[in-house]
Amino acid sequence: MTARYTNEEWILIITDAQSRVPETYPRYKAPMIGSAEFTQYIDHTLLKLDATKEQIDELCDEARQFCFKSVCVRAKWVSRAVDNLKGTAVVVACVVGFPEGTQSILEKVSEAKYVIQHGARELDMVLNFPLLKLHEYGDVFDDIAAVRAIAAPPLILKVIFETSQLSSNDIVAGCKIAVAARADFVKTSTGFNGEGATEENVRLMKWAVGDGSGVKVKASGGVKTLGDCVRMIEAGAERIGTSSGIWIMKEARRKVEETKDEAGEDK
Repeated sequence: MTARYTNEEWILIITDAQSRVPETYPRYKAPMIGSAEFTQYIDHTLLKLDATKEQIDELCDEARQFCFKSVCVRAKWVSRAVDNLKGTAVVVACVVGFPEGTQSILEKVSEAKYVIQHGARELDMVLNFPLLKLHEYGDVFDDIAAVRAIAAPPLILKVIFETSQLSSNDIVAGCKIAVAARADFVKTSTGFNGEGATEENVRLMKWAVGDGSGVKVKASGGVKTLGDCVRMIEAGAERIGTSSGIWIMKEARRKVEETKDEAGEDK
C-alpha cells in the first residue's frame, strides 16, 4: 500500500491547518427532541468486557423499540446482534482495535474482515493515537487506510481518536489524516480512557474535517443525558455513541409531554 504523502509532506499540510484554527465556531441546529430524526443520531452501545448474551439481546430489543441508528458491540457479539435485528432498519456496528488502538495493521485488518463477514455494517476503529502524538503521520494514515480498504463503501468507517490523550493540534492532525484516508466519521473517544466527548473537541473536529469533505463527527464517552446529547449535536456531532440511549429517550419523551401540557394550559 502506497502512503498518501511522505511524513514531511504531512507535516506541512497539518501545520498549515493548525495555524488556521478559528477562535469561534458555528452552532448547529439539533433535530426536534424525540423525533424520528433525533433517534437516528444514536448508536446504542454496550462494550463492557463482561457483557452477557442476555444484555446484548436487551440492547437489540431497545434499539428496535426506539428505532436507533445502530447497536455498537464487540466482535464476539456481532452475529448475535445481527440475528436479533433481522428485518429492522437498525444496523450493527462493531469496534476494531478497541480500546487501545495500538494493534498492528494486520491485526486490525483481520478483525475488520471477521466482523464484516459476520454482518457488521459499521466499524468504529481506534486510531493509533500514540503514533499520532509522535507525528508519525504516514503510519497513522496507513493504519486507517488499511481498514478502509477492507471496509469499503457502503460500509461505514468511524475513526476513534481518544481525544483525552491528545492536544488540539493532534486532533486537527488526526482529522486531516482521517479525511485523506476516506473515513466516514471521526469519533471523540472510546469511553475507556480518560474524559469522553467535550463540546470544545466536537467543535474543533467538525471544523477540522471541513464541510466539503463529507466526513462527520461522532461524540462518544460521557454522553448520558438529553442535555448532553443536544449540546453535542449543537456543537457539530451527527452521531452520538452512548450506553444511556434509553434514558435519553425517556427524558426526551417527558420533555415533549411537558411542552404539550404547557401549550394546553396557554390556550
